[in-house]
Amino acid sequence: MSRAGRRRSRAGAAVVVQLWVTLSCLSTVAEAQLSGVLDDCLCDIESIDNFNTYKIFPKIQKLLERDYFRYYKVNLMRPCPFWAEDGQCSIKDCHVEPCPESKVPMGIKAGSSNKYSKAANHSKEIEDCEQANKLGAVNSTLSNQSKEAFIDWARYDDSQDHFCELDDERSPAAQYVDLLLNPERYTGYKGPSAWRVWNSIYEENCFKPRSVYRPLNPLAPSRGKDDGESFYKWLEGLCLEKRVFYKLISGLHASINLHLSAKYLLEETWGKPSWGPNIKEFKRRFDPVETKGEGPRRLKNLYFLYLIELRALSKVAPYFERSIVDLYTGNVEEDAETKTLLLEIFQDTKSFPMHFDEKSMFAGNQKEAKSLKEELRLHFKNISRIMDCVGCDKCRLWGKLQTQGLGTALKILFSEKEIQNLPENSPSKGFQLTRQEIVALLNAFGRC
Repeated sequence: MSRAGRRRSRAGAAVVVQLWVTLSCLSTVAEAQLSGVLDDCLCDIESIDNFNTYKIFPKIQKLLERDYFRYYKVNLMRPCPFWAEDGQCSIKDCHVEPCPESKVPMGIKAGSSNKYSKAANHSKEIEDCEQANKLGAVNSTLSNQSKEAFIDWARYDDSQDHFCELDDERSPAAQYVDLLLNPERYTGYKGPSAWRVWNSIYEENCFKPRSVYRPLNPLAPSRGKDDGESFYKWLEGLCLEKRVFYKLISGLHASINLHLSAKYLLEETWGKPSWGPNIKEFKRRFDPVETKGEGPRRLKNLYFLYLIELRALSKVAPYFERSIVDLYTGNVEEDAETKTLLLEIFQDTKSFPMHFDEKSMFAGNQKEAKSLKEELRLHFKNISRIMDCVGCDKCRLWGKLQTQGLGTALKILFSEKEIQNLPENSPSKGFQLTRQEIVALLNAFGRC
């Protein structure tokens, strides 16, 4: 990776830090409301802040500069499956610059087909399959028994485990994107098209009846001094699993809005844009006074999202600790350094003393729990499909990536037995992560 690319990445992370530093000057009311123990867990905000600041943030930003996590293959041409699209955003900053394949490391391109390649499904082509699947999940130096196990896994359709609608990386419309050169920031995309996406997510996929209105919903009828009290009374009456679902979606939304406020188009002089923190925009979305107390709730949900993804990283560590897992780009020295850094992050995540206890979810009657889990999985999968309705390409890119990252975290949390039973030196049919999922998971966590 070029020095210029590394500088751009560090500058991007610095912008978010700068925003948080600037925001520290906000009213003590906001500080008082954004502290203490989070609902539905035993973790406090101050502990999360300290842990992230001193242990996680520096390492995760360094990791995301690595080539393995820099390139993400995505299909931005998939049509919206739910309504006629309003047309693509014409604002120039909505554009995503695809990465020429000549710039993508050979090892990443070789592994893009993963288990979906034709070679992976035919034993007579095992040599081609072996070479093509050096993607960072499988080392090519496998025994004959391991090769057979790999072929069995290649035929295994694990779509039932996915919380997201995955892009077909074989599609001609799927392209590599350099995430460092296409950062998440405010592009000017707003209005009815953007509102329709989030309204569909909240109103149709968060288990909310039509008669209950979200706070600050411009479509809600005036209800005097309610200020969302009826909404939160309804939310507290939900089962834990559905409350968690809503908080994760709200936290994801808050994360996106935070980064849009951190990298805002402040001015454009002689065709050169100037990006930076927009405090006014942040306050409009999060200030307790301007949002009638809703802003701090949104930020608390962002902390909750962080906690869930942190827990997922600590749970998936055994998958990556196996010798068979190789974050392969073709640069042997850098690949080894990348895996070492990733394992250090996993060790740090394990040391966090106040993890969310996912075992508190889907407890009780086994049949009902299984049905509820499937209901949540399908709702989240539906949300991942809604991301194909975003009219701005750059917003769609980051929306798809962060949704897939959260979906991968959920897949991990509810695959504990499969992860515990992973074979050390061969692939497993029970649990696998594609490179696409791995890149999405770590980049999404880095956005929290």
